[in-house]
Amino acid sequence: MPRYLTDQNAEGHAGEVVIAVIDEPGAGGANHQYLVTAGKDTQVVRFQNGPVKEDGLNGLTHEALLAILIDRLESFQAGDYPSRYNELALVACKEALFHLHSRTYDRDNRNVEGTSQQ
Repeated sequence: MPRYLTDQNAEGHAGEVVIAVIDEPGAGGANHQYLVTAGKDTQVVRFQNGPVKEDGLNGLTHEALLAILIDRLESFQAGDYPSRYNELALVACKEALFHLHSRTYDRDNRNVEGTSQQ
């Protein structure tokens, strides 16, 4: 039975985008597959499942998704209708990407990046 997310829709806009978690949690406790329905369009979003050195590159990374969001928000900010809300979201996405990269550098320095080791 899928689990449904609700945080993507602003209050009063429930059901505009439906996100179903369609797999069981894997190693580390995270899910890896999401079915996203917006109107008549449905997409499956698959995230990396397992360490790259052990399981190969097999899905989207958090960093890749954040890079897409950053590009879109920067484009909106450069367009005709920049917004303080978009600017705040952009800063938060860049901060999140910084922290994920910091984790990678830390794991590289300890020679455990891409493995199941802590």
